[in-house]
Amino acid sequence: MNDEAKRKQLRKYKAFATGLFLLMAVVFVITTVLQKDNSSHWIGYVRAFSEAAMVGALADWFAVTALFRHPLGLPIPHTNLIENSKQQLGDNLGGFVVSNFLSPQNIRPYIQKLKISNFVGEWLGKEKNQAVLIRNLSDIVLDILNKLDDATVSLFISKKVSEMTDDIKLNAIVGNGIHYILEKNDHQRIITSLSSQIKNYITENDEMIKDRVKKGSYSFIPSFVDHKIAGRIASGLADFFKEIEEDPEHEIRSLITGKIQEFSTDLKEDPKWDQEFKNIKNDLLKADKLNEYSNDIWVSIKKTVMEELQQEDSSLKKYLSKNLDEFSQNLKTNEGLQDKIDNWVRVTAYKYILKNTHQFGNLISSTVGNWQGKELSEKLELEVGKDLQFIRVNGTLVGGLVGLIIYTISHFFL
Repeated sequence: MNDEAKRKQLRKYKAFATGLFLLMAVVFVITTVLQKDNSSHWIGYVRAFSEAAMVGALADWFAVTALFRHPLGLPIPHTNLIENSKQQLGDNLGGFVVSNFLSPQNIRPYIQKLKISNFVGEWLGKEKNQAVLIRNLSDIVLDILNKLDDATVSLFISKKVSEMTDDIKLNAIVGNGIHYILEKNDHQRIITSLSSQIKNYITENDEMIKDRVKKGSYSFIPSFVDHKIAGRIASGLADFFKEIEEDPEHEIRSLITGKIQEFSTDLKEDPKWDQEFKNIKNDLLKADKLNEYSNDIWVSIKKTVMEELQQEDSSLKKYLSKNLDEFSQNLKTNEGLQDKIDNWVRVTAYKYILKNTHQFGNLISSTVGNWQGKELSEKLELEVGKDLQFIRVNGTLVGGLVGLIIYTISHFFL
């Protein structure tokens, strides 16, 4: 019911209560006049009823009116109670709500009934809701990206990268990487590949080997001898590397593995390699270069993200939609996940409410205290005024009955 309807209802019941008082007044005047010329007993009873009814009506009218305003505009003490006591009323109302509605024993049963996960799962499962959520999140992120200062972000990235790399020992990372390759035996494939390539190179370039042998030979040695020697050398080398390629247990492989292992250990333990890698790192990550790298990275990331968020069917939005679908299904079917989320919500809500109960009381107190006194009186009168008018009606009737009883007793016994 809106305020206008409440005002009409209040006026109606006020008129009824006032009309009943006026009726009693008219009856009193008529019976008083009749009693002068008529000695009928019933007139006295009616007159006593109406007289007491008027007194009761006036008393209750004064009591009801005194709650909301000064009766007849007269500043009688202890009237206009609501306006004069609004701050105390707000404090008491706030304390009452906190004590009786926000106590642990009262809110616990309601908190325990909370089941948010299933509701969220159902809501997220609808395509239109996903679209709304993704669109709003996109707008928020776009707004944040547009407001960010590129220079500040680039400087932040540069600073963080610099802090992170200060503690990084590149020589240890490279050494551990080589050691990992050795543990996995992946270096054998490299040896096999290199052996095959060297073998093929020798086989395909035997003429070059002959020329090299001839150039290095003495002039008195015949050419056919040089060719024979070169052929033997090329054939021997090709066979040697073929053996390495085909034999996984070849001694050269073990030798190479040992040398790589030694190099890996030196990288991690020898101080000279630590300094070498520091020099390389410092050369690559000079302040000006690092700022340039950071700016390029940030601009690229920002541009890509903004383009993805602005496109309706972008890969990023499709990815988000897919994950929202999966999350929705998990919320609806995974009881373990439901229990975890619901329990977290319950505990958080319970702690938050108990921690801030005084804030609810302060809110009620300050809200009521900040209302204008007249406004507060009008609000309360609209809410309870109808029932208070029945107090006036009851006062009229009860007062009349009491007056009638007193008159009857006094008439019979006195």
